[in-house]
Amino acid sequence: MRVLVTGTAGFIGSQLTERLLEAGTEVVGVDGFTSYYDPERKRANLTTASAADGFTLVEGNLRELDLAELLAGIDVVYHLAAQPGVRRSWGREFQVYLDENLLAMQLLLEAARVAEIQRFVFASSSSIYGDAEQMPTRESEPPRPVSPYGVTKLAGEHLCHLYHSKFAVPTVALRYFTVFGPRQRPDMAFTRFIDAAIAGREVEVFGDGLQSRDFTFVADAVSATIAAAESGTPGEAYNVAGGAQATVLEVLGLLGDLVGHEVPVTHLPPVPGDARHTGGDTGKANRDLGFAPGTGLEQGLSEQLAAHTPLNRA
Repeated sequence: MRVLVTGTAGFIGSQLTERLLEAGTEVVGVDGFTSYYDPERKRANLTTASAADGFTLVEGNLRELDLAELLAGIDVVYHLAAQPGVRRSWGREFQVYLDENLLAMQLLLEAARVAEIQRFVFASSSSIYGDAEQMPTRESEPPRPVSPYGVTKLAGEHLCHLYHSKFAVPTVALRYFTVFGPRQRPDMAFTRFIDAAIAGREVEVFGDGLQSRDFTFVADAVSATIAAAESGTPGEAYNVAGGAQATVLEVLGLLGDLVGHEVPVTHLPPVPGDARHTGGDTGKANRDLGFAPGTGLEQGLSEQLAAHTPLNRA
């Protein structure tokens, strides 16, 4: 088995790459090492993978690489490369999201049209739901993204549907719900919270802290991603959620217990694009993928705390 992992040096992508290599799968990993956050943190994510015989790293942007050559001999595509971040997707920076989340994906799907692949697994997001009316949210719930980032992820799913229906590209979309754990990006909440708690600084919380999320441990997200390639139904989308729903303030209370002292909080104005609550119904993923989250919030947060690398605040 030979697979392509785009975004191979990222938070989820690097751990997916390692899991595949452990199973004896040959992995071609692609990463552009963009400046969204320190590229050296991403290179460090590949320390284990780079030492494996079955790993090949291709550095470059998908919009500039020879994708036909890249897909030659590939059985499965795991497309995780994207410009992340809800808050940064407003304003002039939206052009970056269009380029990285849509144009690059469309070019990859075009290449997949003529390649003999078994699955094209797309990393979508719960951001497509926005402020969903139904909780927990099923895949049949009408999407109503509340950020430009969410719009690009929804458009990515539409591209998957088009290339599946018109050209039989075997696409499967996964709607990740707030993934956390070791190697989480430095701009994400748990990393910022842990960094501040260890240093004894106040944690900055946008809004009142009563917004809640369905938190999914990274190892569970990786398991669902691999299962999607093995048994996901082409043309379908699946929720990948951990069932560990909590408010921001509840998370900070738990973090305080783990670090041994109360975590002080300073509240900032809420920002546009953040959904108030998220919660995913994983019945479909359980039925088709055999997905069942195995790591709860406390255990996962403890593992992230133990693996935390201090942020460079210079």
